[in-house]
Amino acid sequence: MADLYHNRVLELAANIPNLGTLSACDASVEKVSRVCGSSVRVDIALSQDGQSIAAIAVNPQACALGQAATAILSEHAVSASIDEVRQARNDLNDMLKKGAEPPQGRFWELRHLAGVRDYPPRHASTMLAFDAAVSAIAKACEATSA
Repeated sequence: MADLYHNRVLELAANIPNLGTLSACDASVEKVSRVCGSSVRVDIALSQDGQSIAAIAVNPQACALGQAATAILSEHAVSASIDEVRQARNDLNDMLKKGAEPPQGRFWELRHLAGVRDYPPRHASTMLAFDAAVSAIAKACEATSA
């Protein structure tokens, strides 16, 4: 398991930007792993045109892998299009479950979590932040179109 917790993963987990809550968010979603009990809450505010992330706040209560993924999301989500975040989530899932190449673009550092693919019980906690972000995007988009 040493491959999983290499220096860059630990650095990311120890330096998560945008911790806390957003006082004015368009959506807040918390996801919990049934496997290990890790959780991550993501608050997002969309841009005025509803096409990108204007602000994000995160509150991870997760293992180092979940925290590292949360750090990558939190650091790079602001100004990302909602499609970029959705694609990063899908690419991370494919990397872990199907052995696909790591995500590219602004979320390229998810490559540091490629070793998780060999540990299926760790997939859920690694996916939490991106799953929560995509759910928050959907919730925010639904609220703005209602």
